[in-house]
Amino acid sequence: MNKKFLFREKSKKDLKKYCKLGRIKRDKYVVDKLEKLVKEGRHKNVLLYIPLSSEVDSMELIKRIRPKVNIYVPFMEGVSFKMVKFRLPLFRKKFKIREPKNSYARVPKIDLAIVPVLGVDGAFKRIGFGKGMYDRFFDSLNSSPKVVFVQLGECFTEEFICESHDIRADIYITPYKTMIKKRKL
Repeated sequence: MNKKFLFREKSKKDLKKYCKLGRIKRDKYVVDKLEKLVKEGRHKNVLLYIPLSSEVDSMELIKRIRPKVNIYVPFMEGVSFKMVKFRLPLFRKKFKIREPKNSYARVPKIDLAIVPVLGVDGAFKRIGFGKGMYDRFFDSLNSSPKVVFVQLGECFTEEFICESHDIRADIYITPYKTMIKKRKL
């Protein structure tokens, strides 16, 4: 077993605890930080996600920023996804993920992407569920939006355990900590 697999399994266990202990407070802290980030950054086109039970509840953030921001969410297609405009109703699909109906409308360039994680390594790279959907999606983009990783509790390792194709964050937000990636000069 490799380090990434072991860290992923440990992170899953930790997240189960975070989901039980103070869940409402944890969600609120992260959503408040994200709302402030969106407003201060004057972001107009934001990629968000429809949450699973172990992820920060992004639906509250969607309610708060939707009047002033264009919100896009993943729509699964094969081994990756595309972005579609957030709209109700939502339907359950593979992996118990909810999403709106498909759309063929042209999507503008996003300037902020908020991405859920299982863990983050020392290079600020994402450890997800191991399907690689976000990695393939970001690889297909023509632009580089600011990327924010969010999580209900901190699952961070100083080690570099991710691979070169794994997506990297600019900011990592948990309820009690915000980490900003240092830029090389």
